[in-house]
Amino acid sequence: MAGRFLCSFSVQRDASPCRPHGGGPARHLVVLLHGLGADGHDLIQLAPYLGQAAPDAAFVAPHAPEACDMAPTGLQWFSLQEQSPRAIEAGAVGAAPALDAFLDAELARHGLGSDALALCGFSQGAMMALHRGLHRPAGAACVCAWSGVLPGAEQLASTIAARPPTLLVHGDADPVVPPQALEAARTALDANAVPVTAEPRPGLSHGIDERGIELAGAFLRRYLTGVAGP
Repeated sequence: MAGRFLCSFSVQRDASPCRPHGGGPARHLVVLLHGLGADGHDLIQLAPYLGQAAPDAAFVAPHAPEACDMAPTGLQWFSLQEQSPRAIEAGAVGAAPALDAFLDAELARHGLGSDALALCGFSQGAMMALHRGLHRPAGAACVCAWSGVLPGAEQLASTIAARPPTLLVHGDADPVVPPQALEAARTALDANAVPVTAEPRPGLSHGIDERGIELAGAFLRRYLTGVAGP
């Protein structure tokens, strides 16, 4: 979805954050991180669906800090002109301070700690959700990643700072981010004692399907709100 250049190295809130589905004060915070060439208005559309699973959660979908350098419109967390593992890790590390500042400010605004935080992202947003969930010292309650890559997977043993339960969902017909990224991420997370749930989606291209939303809802219900069951 088209976006606009906002402010270099500064993450801005989406114009339409969503209050808790249950109508009360926020007891949890779900941050939705968009993909390359989109903006925060893209994933905030998931809030009404995921909010049914986490009715006491506020939802916010920030805008990435840079204008996309691979499209005439939209935003990016970092450049993907080069897509080697080293370049992706460096990009995620470079984008981390701005995103961390945003997360800290949003948690403080709601009077919440990182144990009430869920990071959910799609594509490049999934890369950022995975990276920050595993490397923020305070961690997060859980991470949900759709169609992403785990930055720095080979170095994870020496860089990991937290081990939040992590959901990986990826279409096996994805022409943008190779489907093999799911197994690579699962292997690295398993090797570093991160609780991981992974599900390839048959026939799914680069996107989020109904099953992917359902899985994320169940994950939020279990690990963010602490409610067991479907």
